Amino acid sequence: MSRWEPNARGRLAQASLELYIERGFEQTTVAEIAQRAGLTERTFFRYFVDKREVLFWGASTLQELLVTVVAEAPTTATPIEAIATALESAGAFLGENRAHSQVRQRVIDANTELKERELIKLATLAAAMADALRQRGVKDPTASLAAEVGIAVFRIAFDQWVHGTGDSDLAHLMRESLTELKAVTAGD
Repeated sequence: MSRWEPNARGRLAQASLELYIERGFEQTTVAEIAQRAGLTERTFFRYFVDKREVLFWGASTLQELLVTVVAEAPTTATPIEAIATALESAGAFLGENRAHSQVRQRVIDANTELKERELIKLATLAAAMADALRQRGVKDPTASLAAEVGIAVFRIAFDQWVHGTGDSDLAHLMRESLTELKAVTAGD
């Protein structure tokens, strides 16, 4: 097995997804993932804590992006405008590889433990965005409400994007979901 071939993390992630789809998440072992990637189990554990984390390793990058965009939003932006700007950036970031996201979501949807882990990830993202709003001087419950609403918009748009067949990009679906939210909350 080659020790120094480039992109070990990417190769491990790709091998994992392939095996999770072929055999199922529960039936796939770390040894099989490493072998498929042409690497050792030790190399796998250099990059991932366990086989679940292969599906969630980009969460910290997404969180950093969301928090940074909220923090750098114009001072005149309302809390929901700052969150909307962050969602737009997240849509552009995640929207680069729809096929990968669709396969990843199929694996998650097929496993209760992974669904729980996904919900924990989303709750962590909401908490981080709420903290970023608080750093901007937004008080609670406004900061928490804006962040939680943002994650709800994110979830709905992401679900439409990964399960849909349309040509809409993720950022566009997030904008549409925010527009729907405004219509729902506007009242007559």
